[in-house]
Amino acid sequence: MSRNLEHEDDPEESSRNGHGHGHGHAHAVTTDSDHRYLTVTLFLFAAFMAFEVVTAFISHSLVLLADAGHMLADVGAIAGSLVALRLAARPETGSHTFGMKRAEILAAVGNGITLVVVSALVTFEAIVRLVHPAAVHGAVLIVVAAVGVAVNVAATATMSKANRRSLNVESAYRHVLTDLYGFIGTVIAGIVIVTTGFSRADSIASLVVVTLMLKAAIQMLRPALRILLEATPEDIDLEEVRRHLLELHEVSSVHDLHVWTLTSSLPILTAHVVVTDDCINQGEIGRVLDHLQGCLAGHFDVEHSTLQLEAIGHLDHEIGGHP
Repeated sequence: MSRNLEHEDDPEESSRNGHGHGHGHAHAVTTDSDHRYLTVTLFLFAAFMAFEVVTAFISHSLVLLADAGHMLADVGAIAGSLVALRLAARPETGSHTFGMKRAEILAAVGNGITLVVVSALVTFEAIVRLVHPAAVHGAVLIVVAAVGVAVNVAATATMSKANRRSLNVESAYRHVLTDLYGFIGTVIAGIVIVTTGFSRADSIASLVVVTLMLKAAIQMLRPALRILLEATPEDIDLEEVRRHLLELHEVSSVHDLHVWTLTSSLPILTAHVVVTDDCINQGEIGRVLDHLQGCLAGHFDVEHSTLQLEAIGHLDHEIGGHP
């Protein structure tokens, strides 16, 4: 005997149980505002990127060109995030029973990969410039980077208002924040060049930017890949979940327990729960399910769960069962 514990389509029942299903409703409320924040950031970055490419060639600055490449990656990442937001908001269909919520995770992976690619290109050119330094106009570097700091401060302030529980939005935010740090480093490199004439400071600053990009990429890719590989969420201990489910005396055992993440902050749980014969004979199934639902939602913040209640001995007839 089985019953699905999802009630997000029934707000009255959610209210009666004392907890709402915030995952579904929260995303619906914030999608439009997140889209607006991302659009403003995209416009700021696209305009500044064009300006920076021109000044990079005029000043012969690698670090400005590196930042422009990073900005290009940011523009693509934010554009991808905007598309992913719209896809993730689409309703479920017969062919996509969870909708397209995973689009957000794919966008986060794409954002991380672009940072890795840009990092590799900039690292190569920085090494060449360290060996064969080129003349760099430090004053131009300072002015452009200062404008970049201002643009990125505005973009960071805008993105900080978005729903950063979404890995998609958080990955776009990390792109912006990394750019801000990079421009601060660029200002410092420009000051060093103007005051000391040490042109290699440009290449050194580029490598600092690369380090920041790689750090951001790892922070993006690690959780995104865990979700794509359907790993158990890091904050959930399966044995602890099992112990909580077994606390009810009507529950004899739990097997085929699986927990994975569909998209940001949306864990899914399935399990086979063996109950006593008295529980079935006395019609206590509903009460047991209510208790288990409250346990999973209250202790582990898992509100999207499917439990199969079984009589003792049913496991002997199952095909492909797991512990």
